[in-house]
Amino acid sequence: MGKRASLLVAAVAVLLGLAAAASAQEAYNVRATYRNYNPQENRWDLWRVGAYCAPWDAVKPLLWLQKYGWTAFCGPVGPRGREACGRCLRVTNTRTGAQITVRIVDQCSNGGLDLDWQTAFQSLDTDGHGYQQGYMMVNYAFVDCRD
Repeated sequence: MGKRASLLVAAVAVLLGLAAAASAQEAYNVRATYRNYNPQENRWDLWRVGAYCAPWDAVKPLLWLQKYGWTAFCGPVGPRGREACGRCLRVTNTRTGAQITVRIVDQCSNGGLDLDWQTAFQSLDTDGHGYQQGYMMVNYAFVDCRD
């Protein structure tokens, strides 16, 4: 095999590897609870709500902070700590099929997601069942944020 063909094979292998890694960053039947960040009342201030990601993301423009609902992330699949900050998730309520894109602004310890009540949980809980039981089951996938 020539040098050009070897480079092409290597490039395809890298692209396939990246695609596999991207598709692997999703999880099913994850418990999502809610938290009252109250972003509007707290002037979209990550420092004020005590968000883990504040050191890196609190200086982002207001439109960036307002673009998506907020969540704390401690799901079973995906980056942790600072590597998760600012990333977006497409979250689907497994019961109703309702979907929303949220931005990771915090970390948690419940093994799933801790969705902001106002900007995320209520939008997904279209039948009120999640509120009644205090959580809902969701699927999530990491997606590109459309800043």
